Amino acid sequence: MAGMTLFHSPLSPFVRKVMVVLHETGQLDRVAVHGVNITPVQGDPQLEQGNPIGKIPALRLADGTVLHDSRVICEYLDQQHVGQPLLPREGSARWRRLTLASQADAILDAAVSSRYEVAVRPEDKRWDGWLDAQREKIRRSLDNFEREHLAELASGFDLAAIGLACALGYLDLRQPEFGWRERQPGLAAWYAEVAQRPSMLATAPQ
Repeated sequence: MAGMTLFHSPLSPFVRKVMVVLHETGQLDRVAVHGVNITPVQGDPQLEQGNPIGKIPALRLADGTVLHDSRVICEYLDQQHVGQPLLPREGSARWRRLTLASQADAILDAAVSSRYEVAVRPEDKRWDGWLDAQREKIRRSLDNFEREHLAELASGFDLAAIGLACALGYLDLRQPEFGWRERQPGLAAWYAEVAQRPSMLATAPQ
């Protein structure tokens, strides 16, 4: 019987990260999924209990404690299984992988913010210069992954790799015109392989 509740929105790439971790660590049966439909200007009362900023994903533990932010939840879940850790537990390797995971999350932050700017903000209030800056952050980060971190990504499907895979999937979903594959063929080959993992197939946005 599930002892935890995950507040879930199926198109959120941050929620997808958590779902991929649940699949990869064999913890799906421990978590009940509770769907919510929120926007930057519309919350959900149940989500906000113990989570005053109303952030998703949020994970309510069996004792009622609520964890929010995908990084926090993924680290918690990584401590709850007996298999290979998704992040090194200590040492310089841990900080390096956490930094790569943060870079993947920064791509997601920029991509989600851009989506809200286009889809939610009234057209006459959109800031094109700000949108261009977010896209440039994404381009720089993807270029850095391509040039400097392909070997690390290929070494295992850990939290950094999961975050990047979800970021690339979100770009395909929300900004298919971005054209990242042409600029980063090495990442494209890596993503083509990891996108076929059962955890990625099961969590692919519809």
